[in-house]
Amino acid sequence: MKQFLAVVGIVGLAGCAQQPVPDVTNVPPAPVAQNCPQCPVCPVPTRPEPPSPAASAPAAPAAAPFSVAQWSDLPDWQHDHLDEAWPGLLASCKAIRQPEVKAAWAPVCEAAQALGAKPSAGQVRSFLETWLAPQQIVNPDGSREGLITGYYEPLIHGSRWKSAKNPVPVFGVPDDLLQLDLAEVYPETKSLRLRGRLDGKKVVPYWSRAQIEAQGEAFPAKTLLWVNDPIEYFFLQVQGSGQVQLADGSRVRIAYADQNGHPYKSIGRWLIDKGELTLAQAGMAGIQNWARANPQRLSEMLNSNPSYVFFREEPANGEGPKGSLGVPLTGGRAIAVDTRTIPLGAPVFMSFAMPDGKPMQRLVLAQDTGGAIRGRVRADFFWGFGAEAGAQAGKMRQQGRMWVLWPKGAALPAVSN
Repeated sequence: MKQFLAVVGIVGLAGCAQQPVPDVTNVPPAPVAQNCPQCPVCPVPTRPEPPSPAASAPAAPAAAPFSVAQWSDLPDWQHDHLDEAWPGLLASCKAIRQPEVKAAWAPVCEAAQALGAKPSAGQVRSFLETWLAPQQIVNPDGSREGLITGYYEPLIHGSRWKSAKNPVPVFGVPDDLLQLDLAEVYPETKSLRLRGRLDGKKVVPYWSRAQIEAQGEAFPAKTLLWVNDPIEYFFLQVQGSGQVQLADGSRVRIAYADQNGHPYKSIGRWLIDKGELTLAQAGMAGIQNWARANPQRLSEMLNSNPSYVFFREEPANGEGPKGSLGVPLTGGRAIAVDTRTIPLGAPVFMSFAMPDGKPMQRLVLAQDTGGAIRGRVRADFFWGFGAEAGAQAGKMRQQGRMWVLWPKGAALPAVSN
């Protein structure tokens, strides 16, 4: 849908994401231009640190990213309702764009089409075991568990016109936003989101959230809609997509279109550092309550996060929002991943425990990305639409394991992290 930014992004980013949330204070923000010392458009200049004695020691080699597994290694594999994931697999087959991935999957996808649109769970299991092989994903340090967070699609209220009830603009992509691709000269920027604008003949960082808000209606972007609540709209920006209910009862979807290139900074962490909330209080409800009680400081809190998401309008057609692969996401059967390890479109089996201790072991499709989804064993689990999905997503900061299911005989994905 962009990219979904993680739910946990609110407190510690971490999408999916976009986005209500639990204690998530230690997840690193998405890499952006300032992490690249040689990049000419770094938002914040970087100064090389002098090498420490330890820095001269050779680093231990990273572990191989994939470890051959057996189907019996996948917890509860025989009991998953695999037919629920089948529509997502067929959709992924049609949308895979990466040439080497498309070539690897071509015979599998052809056979999947021949199996039909509604096979039974047993037929899907037999198909997958015939055509694919499980590979457990391994972190560079050799560990096999990683962070699983959750995200969802929220509903907020708004209008086609500005009013006292709906004062908050929803901006489309600005006319002056530049998308910068410097990977040919600076390969280290390949996975970074580089955005800027022209100031005379110079490319400079794009406006921060505070600078965008200060321009108001003079900001050079089309206003798509007006919504009623700045804090709920902020959470929607973190999620990356959402639906807006209009006064006549109709709904439209606003989907991620672009971002201003600034790193996400947690407003939950800002509140904790200011002594306004404790770690236990810094979830979505706690942040909302603080905002309601401190309206005079709302802008100060929101502007502590310089990142800003821009949208495009889409019909709310009953399907899920589109992820980065370009296909509608299915609640409970789609995840956002780091594509430096897992290619978009690949099926992934996940195993983790929910906050209440109940096991979650199921097949999902890698169909989305998020600025905070960085690492090998790392995923943002899409729960679907609405308040109930938001309640589930907001609880998640779990440790889990992941297996990518890959075509037998095909070369494994090239990994760059």
